[in-house]
Amino acid sequence: MCEEKQISAAVIRRLPRYYRYLGDLLEKDVVRISSRELSEKMKVTASQIRQDLNNFGGFGQQGYGYNVSYLYSEIGKILGLDKSYNVIIIGAGHLGQAIANYTDFEKRGFKFRALFDIDPKVIGTSIRGMDVLPMSQLESFVKENNINIAALTLPKSKAGAVASDLVSWGVKAIWNFAPTDLNLSGDVVVENVHLAESLMRLSYNMNAAESKDGRKGNISWS
Repeated sequence: MCEEKQISAAVIRRLPRYYRYLGDLLEKDVVRISSRELSEKMKVTASQIRQDLNNFGGFGQQGYGYNVSYLYSEIGKILGLDKSYNVIIIGAGHLGQAIANYTDFEKRGFKFRALFDIDPKVIGTSIRGMDVLPMSQLESFVKENNINIAALTLPKSKAGAVASDLVSWGVKAIWNFAPTDLNLSGDVVVENVHLAESLMRLSYNMNAAESKDGRKGNISWS
C-alpha cells in the first residue's frame, strides 16, 4: 500500500503542481491526457510523471493516459483536500491580512476562523468577515473551535513561544511565515515558508541566466 512507502520530499513538492495543472485542464473540459502531453505543459519529463504517480498506484491506462477528473480527485485525496481544516492566523499585519483575503484556500477545504494580534488598532476589526481578536483569547478560541492549523506571520522572536503554546493546546500543524525555522517536538507538522529565500533564489537564477548569456548583472559583489 502507498501509505507504507516512504515518499520522497521532491515527489511531495510536485503533487500540488500536478493538482493545479489538472485543475486548469478540467476548467478547459479536457477529459484525458497522456504523460507526454502533461510533461509538455509542466516542463517535467513524462518518465518523472509516471514515476511520481506510481508511488500512489499509477492511475494511468496503457494506450489511454490519465483520466483528468479522476486523477485530479485522487491527488486531492492524497493531499488531504477531501477533508476540512479549521485555520487561524496569528499576526494581522499586511501578510496575515493577505492570507485571510485569499479566497482560494476555502475552495481547498481550509476554513479560516479568526486572526489574532496585539495591536489595539486592528483588534476588534473584521477582515473578510473574520474577527481580529486579542492574543489573550487565543487559548480559549483554539480549544473551543477545534483549530487544526495555525498560520504564523510573527516576528521571529515571538514565533517559537507562540508555536509551543499552540501545540500544547492541540494544534496539529503550523504554517510558519516567521523568518526562522521552527523545530517542534511531538507529532506536530511544520511547514516553514521563507519568502525572502524564495526571492533570493529568483535573484540567483536571474543572475545565472545573465551570466550564461554573457551579460553582466547590475550587482556588485565587492
